[in-house]
Amino acid sequence: MTRFDDKRTKTTIHKAVRHDSAHKHVSGCAHYTDDLPVPQGTLEVLIAQSPHAHARIISMDLSAVASAAGVVTVMSAQNVPGVNDCSPVAGDDPIFADDVVSYVGQSVFAVAAVDMASARAAIDLAKIKYEVLPAILTIDEAMQAGAFLGSAATISTGDADGAIAAAPHHLDGRIVIGGQEHFYLEGQAALAIPGEDGDMTLHCSTQHPSEIQHKVATSLGLANHAVTVETRRMGGAFGGKESQGNLPAITAALAAKLTGRSAKTVYDRDDDFMLTGKRHDVRIDYSVGFDNDGKIRGVVFEQALRCGMSWDLSESIAARAMCHADNAYHIKNMRIISHRCRTNTQSNTAFRGFGGPQGMVGIERVIDAIAHHLGLDPLVVRQRNFYPHKQASDYGMTPYGQPVEDCVIQDIVDTLVKTSDYVKRRKAVEIFNKANRYVKRGIALTPVKFGISFNSSFLNQAGALVHVYNDGSVHLNHGGTEMGQGLYTKVAQIVAHAFSVPFETVKITATTTGKVPNTSATAASSGSDLNGMAAMRAANAIKERMQDFLAEQSQIDPKDVHFIDGKVMVGDQYCSFAEAAHRCYMGRISLSATGFYATPKIHWNKQTLTGRPFYYFAYGAACSEVVVDLLTGENRILRTDILHDVGKSLNPALDIGQIEGGFVQGAGWLTTEELVWNDQGRLMTHAPSTYKIPACSDRPVDFRVDLFAEGENSEDTIHKSKAVGEPPLMLGISVLMALSHALQSAGESGEYPALDAPATSERLLMRSIALGGPCV
Repeated sequence: MTRFDDKRTKTTIHKAVRHDSAHKHVSGCAHYTDDLPVPQGTLEVLIAQSPHAHARIISMDLSAVASAAGVVTVMSAQNVPGVNDCSPVAGDDPIFADDVVSYVGQSVFAVAAVDMASARAAIDLAKIKYEVLPAILTIDEAMQAGAFLGSAATISTGDADGAIAAAPHHLDGRIVIGGQEHFYLEGQAALAIPGEDGDMTLHCSTQHPSEIQHKVATSLGLANHAVTVETRRMGGAFGGKESQGNLPAITAALAAKLTGRSAKTVYDRDDDFMLTGKRHDVRIDYSVGFDNDGKIRGVVFEQALRCGMSWDLSESIAARAMCHADNAYHIKNMRIISHRCRTNTQSNTAFRGFGGPQGMVGIERVIDAIAHHLGLDPLVVRQRNFYPHKQASDYGMTPYGQPVEDCVIQDIVDTLVKTSDYVKRRKAVEIFNKANRYVKRGIALTPVKFGISFNSSFLNQAGALVHVYNDGSVHLNHGGTEMGQGLYTKVAQIVAHAFSVPFETVKITATTTGKVPNTSATAASSGSDLNGMAAMRAANAIKERMQDFLAEQSQIDPKDVHFIDGKVMVGDQYCSFAEAAHRCYMGRISLSATGFYATPKIHWNKQTLTGRPFYYFAYGAACSEVVVDLLTGENRILRTDILHDVGKSLNPALDIGQIEGGFVQGAGWLTTEELVWNDQGRLMTHAPSTYKIPACSDRPVDFRVDLFAEGENSEDTIHKSKAVGEPPLMLGISVLMALSHALQSAGESGEYPALDAPATSERLLMRSIALGGPCV
């Protein structure tokens, strides 16, 4: 051993470490599910879809399909050996429709063939007779018909009706907010490889390997231990691979079981659009009472979400929309009513923000309408309604009963007002609009307060597995999945920091149910919070064993054994980490450990919709300026300034990337991404040619993103960081509000624009004309 005098240590956390697969992403070397080498004779699976939104299956003859060239097997409900269900919760989403089809695109049967061309040729040979039934397609139709998934839910605090009635001012209104297609770059994909004793191994593009494991086992009539699911990476997910990956995985596994050959199900883009659920579109009616200064006395929201043909995750999504109807505003008299509408369309599902964005748009519309009514700057109205600052003597209470103890939105907004030069720019916008008839500008600064944790308390748990090999290299596995957000990199940084070794010492390995069981989905922005803490606990368990052994060898206190910069200091002597690991191995010390973490403090009563569903809140604000051509509706985001709180950032580069991407995706949802069904229930926007996601040219011309310098989580999260996956999406609301501001000077009537989303060019043009703006 060598004497060690320098106790200074370097850290791998709070540093801008490159995404572990960034070079593979840009070079095309990253392997996704469809890139994996497959065993010889692997079959291609294609799902045949319903042509009707609602119909009864009278008869189904698949004999011609089965005998078609290249077809090895045909699968329908009768071929499922276990339970014919792929739903995440309610058991109401069949793998294959058995008696009734409930949306255009629903899975009716599947073909496993030697290649995709043979499968596509074969499915057209099916002879299926349907009795077409009446279909309910829209929120309005469902509300009128009373078509709901369960009864209405309500969150209430104070006396909203009385407060509204007593207020000096009163407004009623409605906003309709469209859904959103996930449009991940990599579509849904699963590869199933049969093994001995009926075992099944699957490689899947999924956020939730354990759910895939469970659903495949249930459908095949197996125990969970017979199914292993592995996921190295996804090419995006955004919530669309939380439950929607169940069907492709099950169909691939079923084909493998029936034939004894490997099989894979990979959706092309059109099939992906038609088969999978979207973000819930929502109709929000509101009634609000307020004072002369814009202070809200009471508000009632009635949220109606289009859930589609089955529950999927709609119950929790609707609850989260309700829980975010307050956003950053302390409203003591508030009632939120939620209707979960059953329609004959795709079963809508998780999407980044999980209902929270829809709830926030509702209250931001109310704030904007109040400001217009009173002739005030909307920012002033926002500031007058904020929750009390964390240093205030009394905390605000959310409508569902959680105290808001960590509010820093005032600090963030005050800073952003200065750094964005908001006041001066708003005056400049007003001057510009007075001088220009055909082109208008708008500006808005909007806040975000977003709760972090799963609504269902049992999901707030994670496990990790860490090995230290006798050469000092470290193997890391945990239950989180990598979808491009950099979770693997962050957790590896945490483990490297625990051992004080270089980042490159830690080997990142694919998520697999064979190493870490019973995992939760990588969702709810909780990936780093949960898996980072579990991995740190596993690393610390090994570290403590090493400290105890090395201390005993040198007859010193374990507290005098320190891990510093790739070395281990034992008293006043040191050795390399690799040497220390080898010494512990030779001393028969276990260098493997599991770690487990369950989020503390949270609780939620699903019946009363009260409790503490969130461990903490993440905060942020965005200031966006836009320009609109009133003759065409064409528009651009001229500049966006963002200040966002991520606590003490684990990796500033990754966090800023998430903020940038989240904002652009949120702005796309609210401006260009429009889902359109025809009157027969067929989705017409099912390809890039008809569905417009943001391109590089749609980014703000001037885009400025900063992390809140004073950020630090008041709760005991991993190294005091805060979640960053979902909250930035809602910063995109600033664009919708800025477009609304631009339209307010379009005509002479002074009428509030009441702009629905997405605010497409067509919708902006029509609203401009309706307001009395110029037209050709």
